[in-house]
Amino acid sequence: MYKFVLSSDSTCDLYSDFVKENDIKFVSLTYTMEKAGVMTDGLDAFTDYSQYVDFYAQLRNGGFSRTSMLNYDSHYTHFLKLAKEGAEDVVHFTISSGLSPTVTVAEKAAADVKKDYPKFNVYAVDSLSATIGQGTLVKEALRMRNEGKTAKETFDYVKEVAKRLQCAIIADDLYYLKRGGRVSAVAATVGTMLKVKPVLSFTKDGKLSVIEKCRGMKKAFAFALDRMEKYPVDEENRVIWVVHTDAEKEAQELAAMIEERFNFKPDVTIMGPVIGSHVGPGSVSVLWKSVKERDN
Repeated sequence: MYKFVLSSDSTCDLYSDFVKENDIKFVSLTYTMEKAGVMTDGLDAFTDYSQYVDFYAQLRNGGFSRTSMLNYDSHYTHFLKLAKEGAEDVVHFTISSGLSPTVTVAEKAAADVKKDYPKFNVYAVDSLSATIGQGTLVKEALRMRNEGKTAKETFDYVKEVAKRLQCAIIADDLYYLKRGGRVSAVAATVGTMLKVKPVLSFTKDGKLSVIEKCRGMKKAFAFALDRMEKYPVDEENRVIWVVHTDAEKEAQELAAMIEERFNFKPDVTIMGPVIGSHVGPGSVSVLWKSVKERDN
């Protein structure tokens, strides 16, 4: 019998079969795809790889995807269902507070559910990251749950791990970063002409920051590997994960380079539509659990 319920919003980018097999309670965000003036709502709950590929194909073909945070009502409904099912201790993961106030909304909704279900407790974890960073924390919590740890023990552990998650997010095109206000319109135009690949990382407080601009994907990969040397991989329960936005070939190339240098084969996965909307197609990123905390 599990000592706690494991829960996350969909920005953790874990595949649906993994979520189902490991009894992870899941609440999905939505996105709206605009193409040729037609708006189509979608749910971040893909069940087949082809759905991810189709999403990025739509972006490449002129589609424009908008996303929004999970609101109070969505969280309240999610937590109320868990409470009615008899859940008491819940460890719930949210997207970084540096990108969205979701963790605060989750805490408020959980507190309101607790008014009617006094035994219901939610430990809301600010992932200080998103996509596979958040997914890594969910997997770490799953391991802790399987080892028989309590919700409080797990919460304390993953909060510490969150500070040591390092990443290099390599965007293929500055257009999407411009749209999100990460770079100026002029920088985006010049950078695109020069085939500049911006590399981003999460700061201590979970905000995204451009840390380097590389001429071409090869140089960006080299920068990512050097960054992994600067922030060494934690050899205990080693985690290295590559994620892409419909750039399977390039992702496998980076994974092979990582395996050659660090003697460890990383998992390779595709990013979901919510975070993918802001990164754009063709990106490749690596995340790892380091022995060092973020220093900026």
